[in-house]
Amino acid sequence: MITEIVFFKLKPDVDVPTLLERYESTAVKWAENPDLLQKWYFYDAATREGGGVYIWRSREAAARWHGAEYKAMVERVYGYPPEIRVLDTLGHVDATRKTYEMFDAVG
Repeated sequence: MITEIVFFKLKPDVDVPTLLERYESTAVKWAENPDLLQKWYFYDAATREGGGVYIWRSREAAARWHGAEYKAMVERVYGYPPEIRVLDTLGHVDATRKTYEMFDAVG
């Protein structure tokens, strides 16, 4: 399992309602993605950055969906290229269910 964090800068004219509209316009596509386990959209007002946290089944899945075409789309829509960090997921806690799980496999 892989955690991927995608950051992108926002142009000055992109406000929160506009960002939410853009996020919502992509949510259906991501909800139907067979390689994606979870996605969280975020916004940082202090740095004027948006982005997402993705939980993928594998490193290959992350690379397949966030390759050159995806990076070009982010730059076209938001005006800046994304910064992408791909991390091995070693554990998960669900405080709402009071459960946790550690993983012994990487990647």
